[in-house]
Amino acid sequence: MNIPTPALVTQRAAQPLPRWALWLFCAAYLLPGLFGRDPWKNADVTAFGVMAAMAEGRTSWLSPTLGGLAVDTALLPHWLGAAFIWALTPWVDAPMAARIPYAMLLAVTLALTWYATFQLARTEAAQPVAFAFGGEAAPVDYARALADGAMLALMATLGALQLGHETTPELAQLASVALAVWALAAAPFRGLRPRLAILAALPLMAASGAPAMAIGLGALATALCARSSFEAVRRFTPWVAAAALGAALVGATVHSWAWRIDDKVLAELPRIVRLLVWFLWPAWLLALWTLWRWRHHLQHRHISVPLSAAGLSVVACVAMGGSDRALMLGLPGFAVLAAFALPTLQRGTSAAVDWFSVFFFSACAIGAWVVYAAFQVGFPASTAANVAKLAPGFAARFSPLALLLAVLGTLAWVALVRWRTGRHQHALWKSLVLPAGGVALCWLLLMTLWLPLLDYARSYRPWTERIARHVPPQACVITRGVPMSAIASLEYFGRWRVQAERPGTSMDASSCQWLLVGEQRGKPQPAPAGWTYVARENRPTDRDEVSAVYRR
Repeated sequence: MNIPTPALVTQRAAQPLPRWALWLFCAAYLLPGLFGRDPWKNADVTAFGVMAAMAEGRTSWLSPTLGGLAVDTALLPHWLGAAFIWALTPWVDAPMAARIPYAMLLAVTLALTWYATFQLARTEAAQPVAFAFGGEAAPVDYARALADGAMLALMATLGALQLGHETTPELAQLASVALAVWALAAAPFRGLRPRLAILAALPLMAASGAPAMAIGLGALATALCARSSFEAVRRFTPWVAAAALGAALVGATVHSWAWRIDDKVLAELPRIVRLLVWFLWPAWLLALWTLWRWRHHLQHRHISVPLSAAGLSVVACVAMGGSDRALMLGLPGFAVLAAFALPTLQRGTSAAVDWFSVFFFSACAIGAWVVYAAFQVGFPASTAANVAKLAPGFAARFSPLALLLAVLGTLAWVALVRWRTGRHQHALWKSLVLPAGGVALCWLLLMTLWLPLLDYARSYRPWTERIARHVPPQACVITRGVPMSAIASLEYFGRWRVQAERPGTSMDASSCQWLLVGEQRGKPQPAPAGWTYVARENRPTDRDEVSAVYRR
């Protein structure tokens, strides 16, 4: 017996988000942070350091190193960034050149999530209930409105903000997951293209450093396709199985298998729960609502496909002791699930999400402006004192363009709040406009008003400049107990020849005249034999990690 769907949608409610507004949302989400900033610690600058070393010929493209130490990471995403650095410099500075392909991967993820939701919402099992006298939403209009909601849900997710704008392999993995979800969604409709997409998605995921996730997703997708009631979907099963096999072969070929299971998961459960709550907000709330309201339809593809991708990422996150990068791979699945909550949301729930978004993001925007005023003009004095305490030595610089963009973004937020709190209650995607707009606003303010402060606090450039007071240019530097992110910064920002000391080995035979030793605050070490103490330096905003400089 066919169980009616819980979706009751009129044609009026199925209106699409205006394309100009959708493009504006995407631009506000993707472009800030692309220009004029340094790579940040830790994974971001480490990955960038590998790409820059490849592009500049300082290391091999097949077996990259930093400071002479082998880098255990996926090669394919680093090749992508290195190729853009090599092709675009000197016209574009290297950090921006490396970010361009990753911004494109994030844009591809947004687009694939939209198209996956559109295909799933067109299936018969996902259609809203037909009214006795007509007036229900047309299938294509309904699918388009839900797809707009899914894209907004993905942009509204808090956890995707920083990780989604880095130059790390996880962006390539995320785009691969989105491609796999689209392939599964489009399997009955698009002929050969979904087959080619799944054959590419899972091996690319494995080549980007996530072979276990690729095989797990392939296994779940194979089971879903094999049990489908649609002949077209069942014929898709061998292609998914072949893609999973290809992922396993690629993982073995590029040696991307690694044991990352944490044996202290129980002790980490409170932290993992907090991570799930804030990282996936508000998508997890809407996804749970979807699972409840569509609980009699869990076997249908519009629920089972995104649920498989989202559930697998949660399992991987928990197994890895609360890995936010593993959890990020579930964002396309959570966004699709969140979209299917929209036709069933009660007015009270929708209003609660709206008002929370208004107060939370407005408070964040006000805080951003207050701190900006504090370090630009010194008022409020207490806030300025706190900034000076947390970022000693920071010298503010004024940018008219950044101020103009921040003002325009704030005015757009005020206009969006006025629109949403007016008499616009019919569009399906209305409940996700404010969360997505608030996230875009906060990211815009951070990447305009706060960018100099954030660069000073999260970049290794100020630390490298402090080291440069004591170490001459082009010198050879031995590092001992210094993290890979700092080594990457020494090589790129300092332009020194770095030799990292391997555990259990001695670099006394090296001809390097300078030694950099990582220490913990309050635990200075005596000068090594044959070396003279010069100075101790730390990052301005991190007093715990101290680096001692020695001269032979």
